[in-house]
Amino acid sequence: MSAILSADDLSDFITPSVACIKPVETLPANPSGDNELEISFNSESKPTPAPPAEISLTDCLACSGCVTSAEAVLVSMQSHAEVLSELDSGPALRLCGNTTGTGIDIENLDQGGRIYVASVSPQSRASIAATFKVTEREAGYMIEQLLSGPKGIKNRAVYRNGFQWVVDTNIARETCLVLGAEEVVGSMIAGTGETKQPTKPILTSSCPGWICYAEKTHPHILPHLSRLKSPQALMGTLLKTSLSRTLGISPDRIWHVAIMPCFDKKLEASREELTDAAWEGAGTRGVRDVDCVITSKELLMLAESRKVDFAKLPRTPLPYMPFPEPKLNSFLFPSSRRRRNKVPAAGTSGGNLYYILQYYASRHEGATVETARGRNADVLEYTVTSATGETLLKAARYYGFRNIQNLVRRLKPARPSRMPGGKPIGSARKAGGKATGPDYSYVEVMACPGGCTNGGGQIKVDDPVIIGQAIGEVKPGPQEQKEWLAQVDEAYFSGEESAEDESIPDSRDDVIDGISPSYIKDTLAHWATTTGLDLDRLAYTSYREVISDVGKNIGETERVIQIASKEGGGW
Repeated sequence: MSAILSADDLSDFITPSVACIKPVETLPANPSGDNELEISFNSESKPTPAPPAEISLTDCLACSGCVTSAEAVLVSMQSHAEVLSELDSGPALRLCGNTTGTGIDIENLDQGGRIYVASVSPQSRASIAATFKVTEREAGYMIEQLLSGPKGIKNRAVYRNGFQWVVDTNIARETCLVLGAEEVVGSMIAGTGETKQPTKPILTSSCPGWICYAEKTHPHILPHLSRLKSPQALMGTLLKTSLSRTLGISPDRIWHVAIMPCFDKKLEASREELTDAAWEGAGTRGVRDVDCVITSKELLMLAESRKVDFAKLPRTPLPYMPFPEPKLNSFLFPSSRRRRNKVPAAGTSGGNLYYILQYYASRHEGATVETARGRNADVLEYTVTSATGETLLKAARYYGFRNIQNLVRRLKPARPSRMPGGKPIGSARKAGGKATGPDYSYVEVMACPGGCTNGGGQIKVDDPVIIGQAIGEVKPGPQEQKEWLAQVDEAYFSGEESAEDESIPDSRDDVIDGISPSYIKDTLAHWATTTGLDLDRLAYTSYREVISDVGKNIGETERVIQIASKEGGGW
């Protein structure tokens, strides 16, 4: 899906479907104003023009046919231009320590200003790192300098507005890994856990392209989806809830942009389940937890729009104002600035599956993890085996649209036979009535072949910024793109080692793959307590079946695959 959102191949740019579920609701004007049942035959009277249709991005997600059009419009609405427009809309809220040293004062509160915060994904940092030949950590500092530094975008801004905080989504990712592992363990023990458990096998829910595909075309998959929010969504909720509660301001006074490797993340940000209405329990449309998403490629466009030479930005960290909530400050900005993208076996999509395997193996002394390749490089199967050879857990990784199709086909429930006494029909049943679907406990599903570093919003080898660095006039092809992706993957794992990198708060002794589950859970409990909100609302979400005709027409699926192959990455 990421590739489709490039919009190059769309021929129905803003042409609504005849099945649009958001019609213009207008009533005929009353001619006389006296009798509402009176009919006028005056042919000279001009018809009252209908007001323009107002269709929100949330409506577009629930549309019955204009998916490509809606997503193309969404791409244009969430862009670097929107970021600049927002920053120039008025003076930002200024945060400063008060004279008594007991808290934070807010300036410009009466002028309608906002606090600007940004979150950056490690895949986007890797894309920038490969482009400018720096480490992933240095790329993060360059992005921080662009968004908040004196030589960045605020140097030429109308109100000199920049981002108050730039946070690393790896922090939210660590939280998702711990909660995801507990979700899998809970699903294996009936009746456990504080939240309703998904059906086995649990399927990753952090890829929005995959989620949209499941909601629109395979509703039988929805009970299997992990209820966890993605790192992007969880970070948005964390920032909006903690800042609004601590500073005593409305969530709409906080504006959050996320820098992601994938255009589909724009779709995720527009979901009504990911607004303050969800965690406040208001039941009405609210303020988004993530106001705007821009991709790695759009980040360079952001710099170019303000005449900032990205390559010349400092590669050092900026001093920052502490987050107003002390415990969350140490969580969001650990003193060691540690990172966790160090194990290639974890993959470049966050390491959900890898952490679950390590977590489960740590609960069984002597357990080992075995790996087997599936039908291609984007399908891997894993088995956690006890010291005695007993199989404790089976899991798998499915990347790419073709492999996803095979997975959902295997999970499709059997249809009852129309013949009296006949056995169920379908790929999920053997002749003897037993299931042939995968017996996995967990499957990591990602729409992009190769994982998130190959997202549709990443900088490609044929982009001008890359071609300008190349020697010669050879046009990059598929092999060059493959080699380029290897460089991005290498940058993703390029963190410098240091003694601080291995430090864990409070010297916890339950560390698994560099993450302390007890520390994460203590922080989550503190977050829920300080905001007065239930953790189930803060960290979990829901999904719904979307009635859609997309992908059901003969030949349409093949066209989708052709576009994806042409664009590179995505679906």
